[in-house]
Amino acid sequence: MVCPGGQGLSTYTHVSDQWSTYGTKIIVPTAREDHYALDDFLGNATDLPITEHATDTHGATLIDFALFDLVGKALTPRMRDLTRVALVRDDTPTEIGKLYPHAGPLLGARWNEDLISGCWPDLLRMAGSLKYGQATASLIVGKWSAASRQNTLAAALKEWGMLRRTLHTAKYLSDPVYRRKISRQLNKGESLHALRRDLYYAQQGTITKPHLEQQTEQAWCLTVLTNSVVAWTTEYYSRAVIELRAQGREVPDEVLAHISPGHSDNINFFGVINVDVEAELAELDGAGWRPLRPARLRQLGLTT
Repeated sequence: MVCPGGQGLSTYTHVSDQWSTYGTKIIVPTAREDHYALDDFLGNATDLPITEHATDTHGATLIDFALFDLVGKALTPRMRDLTRVALVRDDTPTEIGKLYPHAGPLLGARWNEDLISGCWPDLLRMAGSLKYGQATASLIVGKWSAASRQNTLAAALKEWGMLRRTLHTAKYLSDPVYRRKISRQLNKGESLHALRRDLYYAQQGTITKPHLEQQTEQAWCLTVLTNSVVAWTTEYYSRAVIELRAQGREVPDEVLAHISPGHSDNINFFGVINVDVEAELAELDGAGWRPLRPARLRQLGLTT
């Protein structure tokens, strides 16, 4: 999006597997999006029992993997460039090679269990601060991501994140159902991005407010409108299915699982304006002019 002065900004949104948007945050485009992944996740004010966060590879760092696990949630990114991903093992290369002849060579480093066990109480305290709102996730992720290697707690956090990433990668590589589930969730988010662009056509999609609080309100208005369209479309899809089945048509539930309520083809964005031509013509004077509006003339100071 574009804000006043031609400056850009980003809107970070969270989409549930039910197609509803439950989190919206305005961030500067130079900030890493993964720093904000946990904010609305932990601050979820809806009744949705959110347990898992799907994202692309760039939205998942070692810090994110660690913090998601420490607060009892799952981070499930779509993995790419797996040859560049450092995976860890808990034994010697020889022993790992015997146990896992195919995957063993991918486990290039041995994880530092002593480092994690020594910092474990501090890691749990950090997780508690996040879970109970004593600190924002974006602040902690940003601070620890930029921390030096000499910082023991930051090193332990990244070490734990490396272990969690290894477990996720192993499941991602071995389980095609798991991969498809992640891709489906990400596709839902992309579909709603397209719907938001269609809805936000006024001012050419520009955020018109100059202050963060006002920009956030404007972004949330778009979220409310998006959720309204999704809810409306879902209801009428359901009515259409009931009608088709009443007519004897076969509509399998397996097919319905692949139908998206995030489309915009059924939405008239510009409304319908009905013009009574005969009534309009009857209001014209003999010269063909429309009558002036006295209230407007009084506002202009042209009459009393």
